[in-house]
Amino acid sequence: MQNVRLLAESAKEASRKLGLLSTQAKNQILEKIADVLTEGIPKILAANNKDMANGKVKGLTDGLLDRLLLTEQRLQSSISDIRKTIELRDHVGTVIESRELANGLFIKRVRVPLGVVAMIYEARPNVTIDATVLCLKSGNAVILKGGSDAMHSNSAIVEIIKYALDEMSSLSSSSSLRDAVSLIGTTDRNDTLELLNLDELVDVIIPRGSKKLIEFVRENSRVPVIETGASVVHIYVDRKADIQKAVKIVLNAKLRRVSICNALDSLLVHKDIAKDFLAAFAKEIPLNSYGASSLKILADAESAKILNSQNNTSDFNLVVKKSTDADYDTEFLDYILAIKTVKDLDEALHHIEKHSLKHSEAIITEDQAAAMRFLNEVDAACVYLNASTQFSDGGQFGLGAEIGISTQKLHVRGPFALEGLTSYKWVIEGNGQIRTP
Repeated sequence: MQNVRLLAESAKEASRKLGLLSTQAKNQILEKIADVLTEGIPKILAANNKDMANGKVKGLTDGLLDRLLLTEQRLQSSISDIRKTIELRDHVGTVIESRELANGLFIKRVRVPLGVVAMIYEARPNVTIDATVLCLKSGNAVILKGGSDAMHSNSAIVEIIKYALDEMSSLSSSSSLRDAVSLIGTTDRNDTLELLNLDELVDVIIPRGSKKLIEFVRENSRVPVIETGASVVHIYVDRKADIQKAVKIVLNAKLRRVSICNALDSLLVHKDIAKDFLAAFAKEIPLNSYGASSLKILADAESAKILNSQNNTSDFNLVVKKSTDADYDTEFLDYILAIKTVKDLDEALHHIEKHSLKHSEAIITEDQAAAMRFLNEVDAACVYLNASTQFSDGGQFGLGAEIGISTQKLHVRGPFALEGLTSYKWVIEGNGQIRTP
């Protein structure tokens, strides 16, 4: 076991120092982190190779292995995001509103860091970089609890980041700056439970991963929780959809990257367009440009009949099986797609309401009335018209690297980053005013 309380106490102290740093100082720290991570790419890749080898031995799916994988290109992309974050506005200290009261008190609402943020996540070592950078820029200390599958990768990344913090210690009046980033480097579940109960030291817990992980954190935490990640993403192809456009969007939403939370899970197709759309879709799947060599379709009877009638003479392996009710509640993170034919928009909306985890949902249609109903009635963090759900991403939304995609309504929703990692306090200035009865 690790001394999680001591780690959290050190993080709390570091957060007080970090919260007082200027934007310029925080940006200098991020620049140093970007530099040392660039130098450390060979070390990180070597550590990730160990995790990948272990993952294959454990029998992780292709989707989970893709989440776990770090390449030089992916690391360079993360480092590029650090430099983009440096250019982003620092929300700490921003005056949200201000006014003078009738009694002469001057009152304002000012953005402040959350304090200590704990990230609990699964096999995505890139989150280690993203979470650290965004927390530091917003003046927060971060405690990282990554999954066992990425243990070597996370340890290598945090070791490099701590080296950068040591190098920049002169920016703080305390030697505790390195404690602004900590990693719980064990697989002991009791360490996680202890972290979840340190409400006097940790200000917010952010779980990022599967529905099971998020439910575990929510049910066991005394610390406030921001839920992110888990999803069952839908696209509804309406009776008035442009078929060519719809095929292009659906292929991208499903196959561009199957292992991310904004990837398509369930495809709903209006019965009036099902035959033409699914025939076109089946013909286009083998021609996909995303490197997919197989796709498992879990379909209702009507959809399966249409798909099985298509002659597939390519080497692409399209497997069509009968769907079950449980399939429509599953976040696949793999080369699996559930398909269902619906009689109308009302049935599609009812299906989404029943099965959605309120992450990202889309409609493809040229019918403006249907589009507006969908956009207005679907309760999700991100709702789309005629676009791929894979745009649900902080970078794509202009937020820089994201801390996650919140699927709840408090305190943030959808992709969130720097602003979402702040709270606010009221600052009241007076000149001797006292309150009378």
